[in-house]
Amino acid sequence: MKVGIIGAGIAGIATAIRLQMQGKDVTIIESNDYPGGKLTSFESNGYHFDAGPSLFTMPENVEELFSIAKKQSTDYFQYITLDNTCHYFYEDGTTIYGKTNINEFGEEVEKKLGTPKQQIIDYLNRSKEIYQLTSHLFLQSSLHKIKTYFSSRIVKTLFNINKLKLNKTMNDVNEGFFEEPKLVQLFNRFATYNGSDPYQAPAVLNIIPHLEHNMGTYFPKGGMRSITNSLYTLSKEIGVDYVFNEKAEEIITEGKKVKGIKTSKKNYSFDRVVSNMDIYPTYRHLLRKHKAPEKILQQQRSSSALIFYWGIKKSFNSLDLHNIFFSDDYQKEFDYIFKKKNIYHDPTVYVNISSKHNPSDAPNGCENWFVMINVSHNEKQDWDQLISEARKNILTKLSRMLHTDIASLIATEEVLDPRTIESKTSSYKGALYGASSNNKMAAFLRHKNFSSKIKGLYFAGGSVHPGGGIPLCLLSAKIVSENFK
Repeated sequence: MKVGIIGAGIAGIATAIRLQMQGKDVTIIESNDYPGGKLTSFESNGYHFDAGPSLFTMPENVEELFSIAKKQSTDYFQYITLDNTCHYFYEDGTTIYGKTNINEFGEEVEKKLGTPKQQIIDYLNRSKEIYQLTSHLFLQSSLHKIKTYFSSRIVKTLFNINKLKLNKTMNDVNEGFFEEPKLVQLFNRFATYNGSDPYQAPAVLNIIPHLEHNMGTYFPKGGMRSITNSLYTLSKEIGVDYVFNEKAEEIITEGKKVKGIKTSKKNYSFDRVVSNMDIYPTYRHLLRKHKAPEKILQQQRSSSALIFYWGIKKSFNSLDLHNIFFSDDYQKEFDYIFKKKNIYHDPTVYVNISSKHNPSDAPNGCENWFVMINVSHNEKQDWDQLISEARKNILTKLSRMLHTDIASLIATEEVLDPRTIESKTSSYKGALYGASSNNKMAAFLRHKNFSSKIKGLYFAGGSVHPGGGIPLCLLSAKIVSENFK
């Protein structure tokens, strides 16, 4: 069986590995001249930057791919366990280390905020419980197969459905659990992991802290790009073929059956096709002859990102690998992102510094700063003006909170915004995660991993079930392979 995969994003590569090891003959067609999609990197004036995702959790999803290929993962890919998930900074001078050990995290919170240690432990234990009740349904299985709903684990989930707080938002639950506003804000921020708004997103997303604090946070040796590089190397070794610099223009069908892929250069015959492209352009551009699922395609898009890659001519002992500088009005910030489609003057700023663990990413005594704020997806705003204003506000905020003139330390700068995210990765409107999860039915409204109308067509990646981010993209590849016919 010959299988064509459109897109060499992390889900496309993972799908290829799984299908190749099932005995399929797999070819990946990629419009760029490199693999990885959003999970790639670049160098600028002696500074090396991971361009996209910067957080690594659930390494078992990567390791499993090497196991399937009967390879030793450590021969290709290694990582370290972090002691801190993140270093949090508040405007009043409070700082909190998000310890990966929940007892130490509880002690840190009690010391800094006066909130009893046990309250943190209870919250994270609840997050773990909800994850255990829901992950097999919402993350690890197809929601669109009848067999999924006859699992014995579903009975347990239904029996405990009241614990899922289906009619509450993340913020509702967090405000009910914590009196301290700083903790509410800290746990509300996990909505951004799938491009959503904690004041609208369902409370079940409060499972996300479990992934960091109970399951662990890690750093790949060599940076995030080593995930892509190791899986790309593995896939090549087991026989996956790659075609770069060819843009897919059409999924060729005959009646209601897949026949191949037309690119900018030639036609390819395939028995099956997997689209790792965003679901919106997949239908609008590659499947024009077929009726699109309009209800799914018209869902609210997730947030996007504005990223400044700064080479900084100084080392900051107060900063960690992951750092968050919080806004003073979190709800107003999200209103600007999702309702006003604008950028709040006091955004929450995320600073990732991979040179903390991979010193070769920056010259001696310097640091590579990946500086990101969450922004609206592209609705044809005046991005040049917004970026200019945001840059000024971010520099003012960081300089104030770090007591240092940051602008004077910038040795090199590159910028990524929703427009370039869309052009480089085919993410519709630059939305990082496809549709947002700002309603309680969002999980069921994500596009399934296969087509019911076109035989031989499958879908993987962050815009389809189970969602965006490295772990979920890898799980989408697993779901495709388990339902492949």
